[in-house]
Amino acid sequence: MRTLAAASAPGQPAFCGAASPNPARQKAPASPFRAILRLVTALVALCLLATGPVRAQSSTATVLPPQTGLVTPPPAAPASGAAATAKPADPLRLSINLEGTDRPGQMSVAVQIVLMMTLLTVAPSLVLLMTSFTRIVIVLGFVRTALGVPSAPSNQIIVGLSLFLTFFIMGPVIDRVHTESLKPYLDGKITSTEAIDRATGPLKEFMLKQTRTRDLEYFLELGGYGPTSVKDLPVRVVIPAFVISELQTAFQMGFLLFLPFLIIDFLVSSVLMALGMMMMPPNVVSLPFKLLLFVLVDGWHLIVKSLVQSFLN
Repeated sequence: MRTLAAASAPGQPAFCGAASPNPARQKAPASPFRAILRLVTALVALCLLATGPVRAQSSTATVLPPQTGLVTPPPAAPASGAAATAKPADPLRLSINLEGTDRPGQMSVAVQIVLMMTLLTVAPSLVLLMTSFTRIVIVLGFVRTALGVPSAPSNQIIVGLSLFLTFFIMGPVIDRVHTESLKPYLDGKITSTEAIDRATGPLKEFMLKQTRTRDLEYFLELGGYGPTSVKDLPVRVVIPAFVISELQTAFQMGFLLFLPFLIIDFLVSSVLMALGMMMMPPNVVSLPFKLLLFVLVDGWHLIVKSLVQSFLN
């Protein structure tokens, strides 16, 4: 073959049939990203090698079915001796037994407790409405107002005196209730219903003695009752009639108590007007005279005596 030689342009090298190396196609230097990638790969390989023993140990655990998704430890060895045969302790239980229904005609203990709590709640009302307490406390309050000393005696003294007078006046009635009702019931001779009926009798008899006939007729008419004998009068008619009669009697006695003290007020006011002492309060001058009159006539004795006799008669 002939060797072809051609003259190349200026700045361009001449080449022959054998390829000469191109400086532009030479191998480029290593990139820094490749070095980082190699480092990360080495770290991942080290982590995998370190977790290998842990996976080998956990392979002995028992795996539950896939639906639970839980891993349970291997079963423990069975206990030996008395601990293996011991039964679990029973949970604590609270038992409340109410007896009393096995006896005919008797209220159960639960009903009796409810009735007792109810009686304790309404006992003050029963004392106020079914005894002589209403009349006594109203009259004593009128006495204090008529004297012009609203704070002497105090409310505690008036209520206490009214209670003791009530116990004294109601003594025979309480004794009858205890003898005819409470004692036989505690001895088991009568039932609770019969005891209540027997206890109502003395109280009704006491209230009827202090009740006006027109008040009884009024409440009988309101209740739609026809002609009724005294023994057959219901308690719900006797109690309101008795309370109205007690209020009427107490206000009548209070009016009679005001009269002598009112006369003293008139006399003192007339004397002060005659003397030209317009600025002098009449109550300041009349109070000593009221107290003097009340002490001279033994007022507390007369009032208590009148109250007691009003119930006994």
